[in-house]
Amino acid sequence: MNPTRILTWNIDEVAIALRLDAQSVREYFTDGRRVAFLIERRIAKEEGFRLASSEGAAVDLVDKDGGSWEVRNITRGGIYFCPSYMVGSGRSFDTAGFLRKLEGIHGHIVTDIEAFPTVPYWILPRRVVEEWWRAERLGAGTKISREKALQLIQSLP
Repeated sequence: MNPTRILTWNIDEVAIALRLDAQSVREYFTDGRRVAFLIERRIAKEEGFRLASSEGAAVDLVDKDGGSWEVRNITRGGIYFCPSYMVGSGRSFDTAGFLRKLEGIHGHIVTDIEAFPTVPYWILPRRVVEEWWRAERLGAGTKISREKALQLIQSLP
C-alpha cells in the first residue's frame, strides 16, 4: 500500500525556529511520545479532520462525518495498536478493552516517524487492524516491530 500522504519538514528551518541544532530536532521528531501532538495536528490539517475535544479524549482525531481515528507512530522501537492506557510501566494489556476500543473507532492513521523529515502516513480502516489481530499478526499487547509494521502495511492492496 502506498502512503496516503507524506508530511515533510525542513530540519534546518525547524532548528532555526526552535533555536536548536539539527540533531536535536531529529531526536525530538523521531520520539513518538514527544512528537505525537505535532503529528496529530499536522494530519488533521492535511486531511480536513479536527482534533478530539481534549488531549485526554478517547480518540485523537475526528473526521468530517464524526468518525473517530487513532494516530499511531512507528518508531525505531515499533508500534502498538492498543489504547495508550495499556502501555507503559505498571500498565497491562487487556484484550477485551483493546477490542472495545477497536469497535469504537473508524481506524488508525499510522506514521513512520523514523523516516523524518519526510514522514509517510497511511490511513488504515478498522478492519485492517482487526484482520491483523485475528490472524495473530500483532504481537503481545498488539506491539510489533518497525520492520513488521512496514511489511504488513506494504502487503496491503
